[in-house]
Amino acid sequence: MWAASVTVALLLSTNVAFAQTFKRLGGCPRLGCVFPPDQTDFLVGQYFDIRLEVHAPVNGTETANGGVPDEKFTFCVQRGKGACTDAAKFFGVKEPALEKWSFSYFEDLFAQDAGASTAVNVASKAYRGLRLTTPGTYQAKLKYYSGSETVANWIVREPAKKRKAKNVLLFIGDGMTQAMITAARLIAHKSVNGRYQSLMQMDQMDYLGHQMTHSLDSFITDSANSATSLYTGKKASVGALNVYADSSPNSFDDAKIETIAQLFRRVIGGPIGMVSTAVIADATPAALCAHTRDRNQFPQIIQEYLDGASSVNSTFNWPTSCDGPDVVFGGGAENFIAGPKSPGGADYYKVFQAKGYNVVYNNKELQKVATDKKTLGIFSKSNMAKWIDRNVYPQNLLNQKNSPTGDGTDAVDQPGLKEMTLKAIDILQTRQKKKNTGWFMMSEAASIDKMMHALDYDRALGELLELDDTIRATIAHLKKIGEYENTLIVVTADHGHGFDVYGNADTTYLAAQTDDRKKRNAIGVYENAGLSGYTVAEGSLPTNDTVVYGSEGANFPVQWNPRYAYAAGFGANPDHREGYAVNQKGPRVPATKGSTGENEVNPVDQASGFIVNGTLPVSQGQGVHSLQDVSVFANGPGGKAFRGVYNNIDIFFKIADALGLGSK
Repeated sequence: MWAASVTVALLLSTNVAFAQTFKRLGGCPRLGCVFPPDQTDFLVGQYFDIRLEVHAPVNGTETANGGVPDEKFTFCVQRGKGACTDAAKFFGVKEPALEKWSFSYFEDLFAQDAGASTAVNVASKAYRGLRLTTPGTYQAKLKYYSGSETVANWIVREPAKKRKAKNVLLFIGDGMTQAMITAARLIAHKSVNGRYQSLMQMDQMDYLGHQMTHSLDSFITDSANSATSLYTGKKASVGALNVYADSSPNSFDDAKIETIAQLFRRVIGGPIGMVSTAVIADATPAALCAHTRDRNQFPQIIQEYLDGASSVNSTFNWPTSCDGPDVVFGGGAENFIAGPKSPGGADYYKVFQAKGYNVVYNNKELQKVATDKKTLGIFSKSNMAKWIDRNVYPQNLLNQKNSPTGDGTDAVDQPGLKEMTLKAIDILQTRQKKKNTGWFMMSEAASIDKMMHALDYDRALGELLELDDTIRATIAHLKKIGEYENTLIVVTADHGHGFDVYGNADTTYLAAQTDDRKKRNAIGVYENAGLSGYTVAEGSLPTNDTVVYGSEGANFPVQWNPRYAYAAGFGANPDHREGYAVNQKGPRVPATKGSTGENEVNPVDQASGFIVNGTLPVSQGQGVHSLQDVSVFANGPGGKAFRGVYNNIDIFFKIADALGLGSK
C-alpha cells in the first residue's frame, strides 16, 4: 500500500500534540495510539474494545518512516508486576486482522489558512468484546518503529461488595451551573430582607458534590463526551458517544465501551428508561445506548436503541445492549416518520410497534397509556416546546407544523418533563415487578443548555425551574408508591455555560434611550441592583403585563417581564444586542448570517437593547460551553458517595457501586 522504508524520521514530542489547536488524533500524543488510553479506569467485568493505531505522517513537522507505518507492531498487557503477555493470549481472543487507511489534518491555524494539510498513513488493529475481571493495576504496551513505545496505565477499581439501591433515577440539567440555579432561585422564590422564604428542591437534597467536566483531549467538553463519562466512567473526545474516536473512515467501528444502562440490563435484567425534552437521539439520551464518534448520526442511533450496535456495524460482537429501552420519551419525530431522516427511510413508529411498544404522540395519550408494555412517546418534531411557551406564551406553539405524526398540524398538547418522568416511573415500576429487579432511568432537562446557547436566559431558567419542580414531584410520587427509600436520585449537569447575574436592568428606561452607552446606564449594580421584580407578594399582583401560572402555584415566577429584570451576561457569546427583556414571540436568535457569511447581530432580536461585541470566532452564532465545575445533588441509598469534589467519570462508578454492578 505504501512504499517501503527503513528510516525512522522525526518522532513526535509528547508536548507538541497537546499544544496544538488541531490534533493528529485526540488522546494520542505519540505516533503509536492505544485506546483505551493511559489513565483509564474500569468497572470489574465491563465490556470494552481496544483500538491500536501506528501513524506515519507523510509531511508536516512529524514525519515517520518515509510515510510507511510499522505493520509489525506488537501489543501486550500485564497485570500488576506480572509478565507482559501478548494481548490476544491475555484476553483469550483471536489475533485481529491488520487494517490500513489514510487520513489528513491541519497542524495549526496557519496550515488551515494556507490549505496545507498533513497526510497520515495508518496501520491498525482492533480487539473486540474484552473484559477485565480482576481488580488491580494493568499496563498495556504498544511497541513500534524499532524501539518506540506507548504505554497505557489502567486501573480496574475494587467494586462495592453489595447492592444499596434498588432503583436509580439520574436527572441531568444539560448545561446547568450553580450560577443558573442561583438565578432560578432569585426569580422564583420570595425573599424578605435577604432571606428566602422557600427553597428549590435541589437546595434540599441530602448530599452535595461537584464534578469536573474535562474531556479526553480538550478542557472544554460537549454533551456527547461528557455523557460518555457519566455513563461509562471513561473519558472521550468531543462529539463521541461511548467510543474512543479513532481516525478510521467509519464512525461506527471505533473502540466501544459498555454503558451503565447496558450493564444494568445485562447484569440485573431490569427495565431502563430515557426521558428528554430534546430530540430523543440527541447526545445526552443517545449516550445511554449508542456507540459512534459522530453524535449527529440520528437515524443510526435510533436503530441502535432498538436493535443494538451490531445493527449499524458488524464489528460489534458483545453479548450486551440496551435491547430496546422500556421507556423512550422525547422529541425528534423526524427520525421516526418514514423519510430521509429515519433509519433506512422506514416508518420507525411501526418498527417500534412491531417490537411490542405502545406508541403515544401527546400528553393526553401519555396519561392514558397502560404501564405494562414498553412505551415510545414522541411529542414533536425537533426539540420539545419550552416551559415558558407551553405555560406563559402558548400562542408560540401555533403555526409550527411540528406534529409528531407528520400530518402538518401543530404539537400543542406536549407533556412537560414532569409528566414524562412520572409516567416513565410508573411504566418501569410495573415492568420490574415480576422479577423485582428495580429500574434505571435518565431524565434530561435538555433545553437549559439549548436556551443558554441562544442567550435566551429566561427560557433556560424556566427549563431549570421545571427540572426542579419535576424532582420535587418525583420525590413525592416515589413516596406515594413506596419506592422512595429504595431509590438513589442523582441530579447533576454534563457541563457548564459562562452565565451569571450581575445586577438588574430598568428595561423601561433602557428602551427609552437612543444611545447605546446611555442604555447601559439602565443597569443597576451593587446598591442600585435592588431586589427581584419577579416574585410578587400575595395580594399585590400587578395589573399590567402579568401572566400567572396557576396550575403549579409556587416555585415559578408570577410574571416574566417586569420592568426591573435581572441583568445577566455570558462569558462566550457572538455579537448580539442585549435588552434584558423576555422574548415573548419565541426562543431567541441572537445572531444571524450576514452578507459575508459571518455571524452578525440579529437586527430584530432585542431591538431596544444595545450592541454587545462578541468574544467568539465569527463562525459561531451562539454561546458555547465553559470550563466550570458543575454541582451534584443526591438523595437515597448510596447518595453519601456523591459528596466532595471528583471527576465526571466517578459518577458512573458511584452509581455502579450503588447498584452492585461490579460485584455480580
